[in-house]
Amino acid sequence: MDRNDLGKLVEAALLAHGQPLNMEQLRGLFDEFERPDPDAVREALQALARDCAERPLELVEVASGWRLQVRGEYAARLSRLWQERPGRYSRALLETLALIAYRQPITRGEIENVRGVTVNPNIVRTLTERGWIRVVGHREVPGHPELLGTTREFLDYFGLRSLDELPSLAALKDMDDVGIQLEFAESVQAVAAGEPAANDAEAAG
Repeated sequence: MDRNDLGKLVEAALLAHGQPLNMEQLRGLFDEFERPDPDAVREALQALARDCAERPLELVEVASGWRLQVRGEYAARLSRLWQERPGRYSRALLETLALIAYRQPITRGEIENVRGVTVNPNIVRTLTERGWIRVVGHREVPGHPELLGTTREFLDYFGLRSLDELPSLAALKDMDDVGIQLEFAESVQAVAAGEPAANDAEAAG
């Protein structure tokens, strides 16, 4: 398969799958005897990224691989195609998520010490059900409390390849900035997937 055909197949796979595809998955589209080497696939991805420069789609590398998505500037308009609106996130949920993201691994007790209030179990449940956080271990103290950390799905959702790409705390003036990012990402994800945004976060208020 020549480079042009490889690029077309990579684009078709990303569009059809609707979720990030990693190198192993992209190469797995081929039988072993015709499987392209990783460098050839990377070249095809780079060419696709260049081709998308003047298109409403963009190729983004996230923690789980690469995905095609609608550019952010079109999200607000296209979200009108669906009646359901992005979920509204409570300040408590945003603060809890931010603490887990920036101070992980962290226990519920440590979150409560920082926020000065008890963590609502519904918040942890919502974040867990969304696939954004998980238990990564237990603190070696009496009671062995659970240590919470973010997931690969969290990185994918916010278009990050690693935690190193999180914006600095100084760049986030307050929790409202986090909320804006959440709602913005929700719209982009819904448009990219071709389905309405989830609206289950309101229950965690």
